Amino acid sequence: MLAARWKREISLEYLTEEKFVQLSTTDEYFQVPDYGETYPFSVRGKTIFLDSYSLAAALVELPEQTQEEIFLYYFQHLTQKEIGEQSGWTRSTIGRHIQLALKRLKEEMEVLFHEQPTSPL
Repeated sequence: MLAARWKREISLEYLTEEKFVQLSTTDEYFQVPDYGETYPFSVRGKTIFLDSYSLAAALVELPEQTQEEIFLYYFQHLTQKEIGEQSGWTRSTIGRHIQLALKRLKEEMEVLFHEQPTSPL
């Protein structure tokens, strides 16, 4: 059975040499960011400079309350309880808001990623 299988199989080396196609992949998520440029994001009268254009653009698309919750939790390092005390919500509600905010942020970044023109190779 193996002998018959080997006769039918074609080596990947043969295919790449024959068609001159190099096997490779590119993962956009692990590209080294250009730290030369920064993108401003303003919330609560404070401006934060982000290294990622897509993150800054996605944050701007979110509702103001969601922006504030992300700002307080990730940039001011407040706990969910402290954010809840400031906004009048419970800790569990703020936790759910932050979880939904991250989901929205991810969706916005995916939309922005797919809207970017691809560069020809």
